[in-house]
Amino acid sequence: MTDDIASAMTWLKRHSSKATRDGMARYAIPSDHALGVTMSNLKVLAKQLGTNHELAAGLWDTGVYEARLLASLIDDPALVTAAQMERWCNDFDNWGVADTVCFALFDRTPHAWKKVAAWAKRDEEFVKRAAFALLWGLTVHDKESGDEPFLRSLPLIERAATDERHFIKKAVNMALRATGKRSLVLNEAAITVARRLAASKDPAPRWVGKNALTELAGAALAKRLASKG
Repeated sequence: MTDDIASAMTWLKRHSSKATRDGMARYAIPSDHALGVTMSNLKVLAKQLGTNHELAAGLWDTGVYEARLLASLIDDPALVTAAQMERWCNDFDNWGVADTVCFALFDRTPHAWKKVAAWAKRDEEFVKRAAFALLWGLTVHDKESGDEPFLRSLPLIERAATDERHFIKKAVNMALRATGKRSLVLNEAAITVARRLAASKDPAPRWVGKNALTELAGAALAKRLASKG
């Protein structure tokens, strides 16, 4: 496995560029532990490597930004434990790795819903962001659940909307919008929450609510949801 990790890291370094690394600053992603590899190249390598739980663990432990993104692309959701999710989440130090891990891996595990509830109560910036990135991912990838778990998550969104930190506010907003786009029932419930937030005297929840309403209360979305039944 050590050789496999070394081989993957060599590939990443060979496909890195200073321009890509320097460009990360435009997206507020620190480059201290990054090489400068594009996501398109990461997906190429992930396809070559295939699913590999052990290699994913080794790549994560390197601490390199792109190696951690790659780990989320090749890990096996069925083998990811709740303890692993907790360890990795505690390592999140930027929105890019938090969102990618939640979207590519964590939202496909059987522990996802419990982590949404648990992490939404945490105060660490990127742990809390992960709760709502994970919820956002579940609106897309959870094909089995009905409306109920999403309805239960709306109070988490409403509470977190008061957090003025940029990366949390943005994730909360996207989670609210994504929830309201999943079904007619959820759209109505999300609009109710968004209207309460939009009426707030505080800037953070007011922005979350108003921004969400521009999409959730639009005619285009209502027509699409109605056509879905």
